[in-house]
Amino acid sequence: MNHPITPNTRERDDAIINLSLIAFPFDESFPMTCEAKGNPKPEFWWTKNGEEFDPYQDPRLIKEKNSGTFVIPNTGNLTEYQGTYRCYASNKLGTAITEEIEFVVPHVPKFPKEKIDPIEVEEGQPVILECNPPKGIPPLQIYWMTIGLQHIEQDDRVSMGLNGDLFFSNALEKDSHRDYCCFAAFPKIRTIVQKNAMSVIHKNTDCFCSILKANSIMERKPSLLMPSGVKSKTQLVKGDELLLECIAEGFPTPMIEWLKIDHRLPDRVTIENHGKLLSIDQVDEDDNGKYMCKATNIHGKAVHYFDVTVEEPPQWVSEPESQLSMIGSDVLINCSATGTPQPTIQWMVNGKPIEGMFSVYLNKTCIQDSNSTDSAVYQCEASNRHGTLLANANIMIMNLPPMILTEEGLKYSAVEGKVIVMHCKVFSSPPSAVTWLVQLQPEDSTGSVVGPRFTVHQNGSLEIYNVEKEDMGQYTCYTKNTEGTSAITALLDIFQAPEDLQVLIGTTAQLSCLAVYDNSFSGDFEIVWEKDDMEIALNHTENSGYFIEDGILQIVNISHRDQGMYKCVASTPMDQDTASALLIVLDIPHAPENLVLSEHKGRSVKLKWIPGEDHNSSTTEFIIEYEESQWEPGTWRELQRVPGNHGSAVLKLYGHVDYRFRLSGVNTVGRGRPSEPTERYKTPPAAPDKNPENIQIEGHLPHEMDINWEPLSPIEHNGPGLEYKVSYKRQHVEEDWQEHVVKRHSFVVKDTPTFVPYEVRIQARNHQGWGPEPKVVMGYSGEDFPSAAPDDVAVEVMNNSLVKVSWTRVHKDKLHGHLGGYRINWWRLRSLLDSKKTHGDKHTLTYPGDRNHAMVPGLTPFSEYSLIVMIFNRRGNGPGSHAVNFKTPEGVPEKNPVFRVTDVQKHTVTLTWAPPLEANGVLTGYLLEYQLINDTEEVGVLQTVDISNPDTTTWVLQNLEAISRYKFYLRPCTRVGCGPRVSKESTTTIHGGISTQGWFIGLMCVVALLTLMVLIACFVNRNKGGKYSVKEKEDLHPDLESQGIHDDTFCEYSDNDEKPLKGSQHSLSGQIKAEDSGDSLVDYGDEDIQFNEDGSFIGEYAGRKEKKVSMEVKGTTNQSTA
Repeated sequence: MNHPITPNTRERDDAIINLSLIAFPFDESFPMTCEAKGNPKPEFWWTKNGEEFDPYQDPRLIKEKNSGTFVIPNTGNLTEYQGTYRCYASNKLGTAITEEIEFVVPHVPKFPKEKIDPIEVEEGQPVILECNPPKGIPPLQIYWMTIGLQHIEQDDRVSMGLNGDLFFSNALEKDSHRDYCCFAAFPKIRTIVQKNAMSVIHKNTDCFCSILKANSIMERKPSLLMPSGVKSKTQLVKGDELLLECIAEGFPTPMIEWLKIDHRLPDRVTIENHGKLLSIDQVDEDDNGKYMCKATNIHGKAVHYFDVTVEEPPQWVSEPESQLSMIGSDVLINCSATGTPQPTIQWMVNGKPIEGMFSVYLNKTCIQDSNSTDSAVYQCEASNRHGTLLANANIMIMNLPPMILTEEGLKYSAVEGKVIVMHCKVFSSPPSAVTWLVQLQPEDSTGSVVGPRFTVHQNGSLEIYNVEKEDMGQYTCYTKNTEGTSAITALLDIFQAPEDLQVLIGTTAQLSCLAVYDNSFSGDFEIVWEKDDMEIALNHTENSGYFIEDGILQIVNISHRDQGMYKCVASTPMDQDTASALLIVLDIPHAPENLVLSEHKGRSVKLKWIPGEDHNSSTTEFIIEYEESQWEPGTWRELQRVPGNHGSAVLKLYGHVDYRFRLSGVNTVGRGRPSEPTERYKTPPAAPDKNPENIQIEGHLPHEMDINWEPLSPIEHNGPGLEYKVSYKRQHVEEDWQEHVVKRHSFVVKDTPTFVPYEVRIQARNHQGWGPEPKVVMGYSGEDFPSAAPDDVAVEVMNNSLVKVSWTRVHKDKLHGHLGGYRINWWRLRSLLDSKKTHGDKHTLTYPGDRNHAMVPGLTPFSEYSLIVMIFNRRGNGPGSHAVNFKTPEGVPEKNPVFRVTDVQKHTVTLTWAPPLEANGVLTGYLLEYQLINDTEEVGVLQTVDISNPDTTTWVLQNLEAISRYKFYLRPCTRVGCGPRVSKESTTTIHGGISTQGWFIGLMCVVALLTLMVLIACFVNRNKGGKYSVKEKEDLHPDLESQGIHDDTFCEYSDNDEKPLKGSQHSLSGQIKAEDSGDSLVDYGDEDIQFNEDGSFIGEYAGRKEKKVSMEVKGTTNQSTA
C-alpha cells in the first residue's frame, strides 16, 4: 500500500520555529538535516533563498544516501553557502516541507581603525566613553580595562551601560588616564577584540588660589545620561529578559530608585549595576506596564518612564491533523494558533500556496466533493513578527477495502469473572463495519457474539465482561465496506504464595501465588487477588496499576495507596485456599511542618520544627538551608545538618543578612521535599569574622610583586563597606610595614628589587571595624632571567647512542628566581663518514631540579655532535654555555630498506638489495643466510654466505632444489657487528611451459596424493608425541620479549620481520613474481622532553627526521654455490 510523506522532525518547543545554523569556525562540518519516510520512497529537493538548489551539483558537499540531508564541510570558505534553505520531500501522494533553515556565516568582528581624540573635561562634569562594539554572534560581553588589563573600577559614580559605553556621573581628577580600553568578547566564536585606547584629560581651570579648589566643583541636580527624554517604549517577547537602565549625571552623585506605576515591583525584579539596572528574567504578560526610574540628590531629581509591552510568538491552538477520507466527501482541515500580535495563517499544498478549488477560511480549509487527485500534503504556516510555526498534514482521498492491522492468530487469557478485551484495528475507506463471530468447540458452527456481556467498541475491539469458562474458543473479527471484506481469528483461554514485601514508591512489585489442585478441575481452577479484603478489579487500561498473569500479581508505579494486606484466593468448585502478604511502601520523608524561630540573639537564632511522616523509613538527619535577599535572592544554600531525632537547632549566622530558613529530612530512600520557609530574620551588622585566604604572591615582571587573594564571599562581609588592608615589608630587613587599603582582591607592588623575600598580610574591615589579626604569608618579588651559564661543561661518551653531560652548578645569586632546572641543546654536525659539517636540527632535553649532570640518549652512532647547557627559572632560560663538540663511536647498521627476489630459476635465485640508510660506521659487507622451508614441521639447515664487499647489492644463489620454497635473510655489517635482518621467501621453478602437459598434470596429482598421506602420517605421529627441531622453530618464530639488547646501544629495538612459515605457499607457475620488501622508516621529530632527577624520561624523545628514499639498486654481481 502507498503511504504519504511523513517528515521526521526534531523534538521542538512550539514557541519558536525559526531555525538557524551558525557556522562557527571551529566546527568541522554543518549538517542540513532533512529526513522523511513514505511509500513510494520520497524524493528530496532543496531551495536556497527561494530558488532551486541541488546539493549534488556541488562536489564539496557531503550527501547522505536515502535522505535529503547534506553536510557542508568547513573548508574555510563558507560565505557562498550563506542563505535561507528549505527542504521538500515528495512522492506521488504529495510533498512535505520543512521550516526554513538560515545558514549564517559569521564574520570576524573588528573595531574600525580610527584616531580617537583625547576628551578634556572639567572636574565635576559628566563624561561618556563610547565603545560602539562591532556586530557579531551573541552573546556579546563588554569589558573596560587599562592597557595593563586592570579592570576599571565601577561604583555609583562610574559604570558601564548596556550599550557598552562607560559613564562618569561626575569626573574627578583621578579619572585622568590615557589608557581606557573597551574589549568586546564573543564567546560563541572565541574572539575578543580591543578598541584603541581613549584618553580622559583633566582640564585645569584658571583658579588662582588652591584654597578654592575644593569649591570649584559646581554642584547641580541630576539629569539622565541614559536613556534620553522623559519616556520610552520597550517591547519584549515572552520568556525574554527585561533590562531597564537609568544612568544619571550630577553632583553629588545621584542615587537611582525604581517604581512600577500603580503596582509594586514584581518579586522577580533584580536591581544591579549599583542600582542603575532593573532586570526581570523570563518575562510574561504580568510584567506589562509602566515603570519609572528616579535619580535624586540634594539638589533635585530627574525621572524617566518606560512603557513595557510583552508579546508572544505563535503557539498552536489546533494543529492540522492527517485524515483518510472517501472519494466524494467534504474534507475540513482545521488550523489555529495564538500569539501577540495575532499570527497570520497561510495555507499551502505540497509546499505551494493554495489556489483554485479549495475554500479557505481564516483558520480552516475545506475540500468539497473531494477526489483522489486532492490527496496531498497540506501545510499550515502561522507567523507573526516573533516567529513562525509550520505543520504538515497528510490528506488521503481514496476508496480502500478493509485492511486489518491487528496480528492474525493472537492468543488471549482471562480469569473467570474478570474482563477481557480482544483487538481488531481496521484501516479502510470508507469506514468498515466490524462483526465478531465465535466458535466455542471445533465441531460447533460459527455464531454471532451477542448478549449484555459483549461490547464491540468503535475501534473494532471486543470487550467481554464477567468472563465465563463457556466463553473459551476461537473468535473471528469480520470487517466489510463497499470496497471489500477482511477477517482475522483469535483464541481465548479461560483459565506461589505471596511474601511480605518492602518496595520503593514508583517502582514495580510482584506477588506470586502457587497452588496445587486436582487436574480434573483444571478448567475450573481460578486465582483471585484481594487487597484489604476487597477484590482487585482489572480494567486493562493504561491507567490500571495491576496486572495478573499465571497467578502472579504485578503492581506497577507503586503509590502510598497500594500499601496494605494482599490475599491470594485459589479455588476450584470443591475447595479453596488463601495466602496473605503485607506490602509496605517506602518513600522519602514528608516535609517538616510548623517551623518557628525563637531565642533571637543577634547573630544566632533557634529553629524549631515538627518532623513530617517518615514513610516507613526512619529519618537519619535534617538539612537546614537558608536564603538571603540581598546577594543571591531565590537561591537556597545549605547551612548545617542535625541528627534525625532532633526537633530544633541553634543557627550561627553572618551579620547584616536578611535570612529565611527551610529544612528537609533524609532517610534511606533519599532526601525529602523541603518545608515551607520561615519568616525573615535580619541580623545586625558586625566586623568581619575572617580575613581573605589563598593569598598568592607572584612576580610576572622583574620589579613588581603581584598579590592576589580569594575575596570574602558577599555573605561573609558581615556589613557594608568591605575593604582590605594590604601590608607588606621585606623579610629580614628592619623597615616599617607598607600599608594600602583597597576594595578589589588584588594589589601590585611597584619598584621592588628583583627576587627578594617579602612578608605579606591582608586584613578585612567594614564599617563596623577590623577583622581578626591576619596571618603573615611569605613570597618573592618578580623574577628576572638567569645571568650566568653553567661552567666546566664536559661530555663522557657512554656508548654509541648515549652520552653523560656534566657541568658546574650556577650560583644562586646569578639565578634571579626560583630554580627550574637545566636544559641541554644539541645538534648533529656530520656523520664521520662525511667530512663536510652542517648544522643539523636542534634538540632539547629539560632536566628539572638542582643537578650537575644528565644523560642524553638517542644519538646517531659514528657522528660528530655539539651541545650547550643552560639554566632556567620561571622567567625563562639563562645564557648558554660554551659549545662542546664530541663524537659517538661506531655502531651496527640499520636494516636494508630494500630486499627483493629479482630472478627465480629451477636451481638459482637472484637477490637484490639497497644499502642501509644509516651505516652507523664503516660498512664491511653483508651476512646472507637461507634455508629450505617446505610445508612440513622440519626445516632445512641454515646456510650462510659471508659477503665481504660492501659495494655488493646483487647475489646469485645456485644449486638450489627445484620446486622448493626457501627463506632468505640479509644483515648489513660494520666493524662492530651486524645490524637487524630483513627476510624474503620464494619458490624455485621447474622447466618453463610444461605445466599444461598431461604427464605433468598427472605427476602433480600423484604429488598431491603423496603429500596428503605424509600429512596424515605426521598428524598421527604428532599425536603420539612426535619430535621436531625446537631450536630451529624458535629461530623462525622469535619471541620479541626474549631478545637481548646490544651492549653498546641505549633503548635500541630489534626489528625482526620474520613471518610464520606455516602460512607460506608453493607457486607452481612458470614465472614467479618477485615480492617487494618495502620496509617503513621510523619517523622522528623534535620535542622539548622532560627528565626525572635520575635522568630517566618524563616525556617522549624523538631525534631524527623522516628520510625519503629513492635509489637505483646497482653493484657487482657475485655467485655462490650452495
